[in-house]
Amino acid sequence: MREQIVQRLFHRRHFFRSAGLRLAAIYALLFGLSAAALVLFLWWATGGLVDRQVEAAIRADAQGLSERWEEGGLNALVTTIRERLAENIDDDAIYLVVDPAGRRIAGNLERWPAGVTDPDAWYELVVERDGARSTARVHRFDLPENVRLLVGRDVRTRIQLRRLIADVMLWSLLVVAVLAMAGALLIQGLFQRMLANVSETAKAISAGDLTRRVRLSGRGDEFDQLAETVNDMLDRIARLMDGVRQVSNAIAHDLRTPITRARSRLEYAASHASGADDLHAAIERAQSDLDGVVAVFQALLRIAEIEAGSRRSAFARVDLGPVLAGLAELYEAVAEDRGVRLDVSTPEQLALTGDRELIQQAVANLLDNAVKFSPEGGAVLLSARREGGQIVITVADHGPGIPDSERQRAAERFFRGETARHTPGSGLGLSLVLAVAQLHGGDLLLSDNAPGLRADLVLAGAEIPPPVRRLPGMTGTSSIPHSRATPERG
Repeated sequence: MREQIVQRLFHRRHFFRSAGLRLAAIYALLFGLSAAALVLFLWWATGGLVDRQVEAAIRADAQGLSERWEEGGLNALVTTIRERLAENIDDDAIYLVVDPAGRRIAGNLERWPAGVTDPDAWYELVVERDGARSTARVHRFDLPENVRLLVGRDVRTRIQLRRLIADVMLWSLLVVAVLAMAGALLIQGLFQRMLANVSETAKAISAGDLTRRVRLSGRGDEFDQLAETVNDMLDRIARLMDGVRQVSNAIAHDLRTPITRARSRLEYAASHASGADDLHAAIERAQSDLDGVVAVFQALLRIAEIEAGSRRSAFARVDLGPVLAGLAELYEAVAEDRGVRLDVSTPEQLALTGDRELIQQAVANLLDNAVKFSPEGGAVLLSARREGGQIVITVADHGPGIPDSERQRAAERFFRGETARHTPGSGLGLSLVLAVAQLHGGDLLLSDNAPGLRADLVLAGAEIPPPVRRLPGMTGTSSIPHSRATPERG
């Protein structure tokens, strides 16, 4: 019994804490207040109209009697009152003329009503005329020679009309209250159903089903916009989770070999080394393998730092002309050693806002790939230009290129295509280039150079750009309309 009471109290507290209930209550309150204000206005306007009509009729009546007094004195006034009483079909006119002593001279009241003393005030009181009691609205007028005139109208019918209107208003308020409650319940139900959609999806996601998405109603309202935002967020989370799995698998696969090789060399040296020279050589080879592992982790950390946007605080005005010239001078010697020609077409000045070190490293990665994959006697092109509000740095070679089927994945971490599988590298070079491009509000575009590969590093040309939002289901996709992110080689 006690547990049932506790559960009821809990459900009651939860009920009153419901956002849907609060929204419904606010709706009902606003609807009720609006309707009540309308009803009160109608009541005031209707009652006021009746009173104003009565007062206007009394003033017009008094004005006519005053003119008759000025024309013929008391006798003319009395005659006019008698005529008007005789012609009063509705039997609602009230007149009374008294002398200075308060004695009745003419009219249909027996005596002057008590309390009617102020000529500037309106009075609504009970009077007795023709042996019957009724309610009248009267006004006092003072005439010359201390003669007092009382003019009024019987308002019993109007009072009944006002009571009828009041009854109608009360019933209207009751109907309004019922409609407000019905509307509040309807809104609460709609609100709960809309939130239940999001809640069910969130529960499924928290339970591990990352494929669930919030359903759209198709109306394009605020709830659909919220659903689209939530779905975009879930798509982003799913891509990140998939990326984590891919990176974990790649780390486990690609780093296992050098670590195992280093361990085997050390074990072999410990068991079979014939002297200090053999042992020293084995340690150096193992150290080289482990340095490669450390370099991979450093590259991963650098990419994560770039994608997090923490390097944005280091943005400053950079002139890429000297940067590209220095890279061209450095890689010209490397290309010459491999029998490759490096053609350079870059302007002397090319200013933008960005991170000089990251842009330099991204271009160096592209040049390193181009020189590494170019055949002897081939050529590599390094060019830069400004297109509208963007800067495009192009590195093109005449090597084996990347097949169309692999180009979409080339910028994924640790991805290595068939042409790069037997060459040195970790598969992180183009991932870093894409991260740098997106940090600078741009993209990495890979295309066929017929033969070879053409890589366009697109950077925002002036302002510090906002983070780029990737399209669902695409690694390395940005919001630039013409730039479908293209993958790369490792």
